[in-house]
Amino acid sequence: MTSERAYHHGDLRRAVLTAALDVIRTEGPDALSLRDLARRAGVSHAAPAHHFKDRTGLLTAIAAEGYALFAAELAEAPDLRERGVRYVRFAAEHPAHFHVMFRPELHRADDPELLAAKDRASAELRAGVTGLPATGRGDDDRLAGVAAWSLAHGFATLLLSGNLDGAVGTRDPEAVFRSVAELLFVPESS
Repeated sequence: MTSERAYHHGDLRRAVLTAALDVIRTEGPDALSLRDLARRAGVSHAAPAHHFKDRTGLLTAIAAEGYALFAAELAEAPDLRERGVRYVRFAAEHPAHFHVMFRPELHRADDPELLAAKDRASAELRAGVTGLPATGRGDDDRLAGVAAWSLAHGFATLLLSGNLDGAVGTRDPEAVFRSVAELLFVPESS
């Protein structure tokens, strides 16, 4: 492509990320090709490499963006249960990010932007656990965090894969998650 459009795209990085998220949402991350994304963005086949270097760089950028969005979503929740609800909401609203974030073989684990975003998200998850009364988490904050994460991540993953269609039906998945969390994490009476 020799036209100026190929080299003077308004926001090529964002256009490629958006196209990649669309492909991941509909076809999965294995269907990604920088050449195809360049075609979709209307730029030369080499243009995306200027921003992402390669496919792994693109997936790393998607994971970093996902963790940043995820951390912001979790930060708005007042307690552990609502962090779980936000976890489920994030997965439902950002399925492509969610799929890439939790597949470490797809991205560069040592990327500074990714590491910083993951640290922020982890801190927000831990903040929910440390806010529990001692009787609600036992003696081990780390295991309580794993239990909470397993519940929210498992629910979100099952929801995205369609495995909860029968159980959730037409009900709001967030409300269903709240009910599930209440079943398993009932505060002890004093």
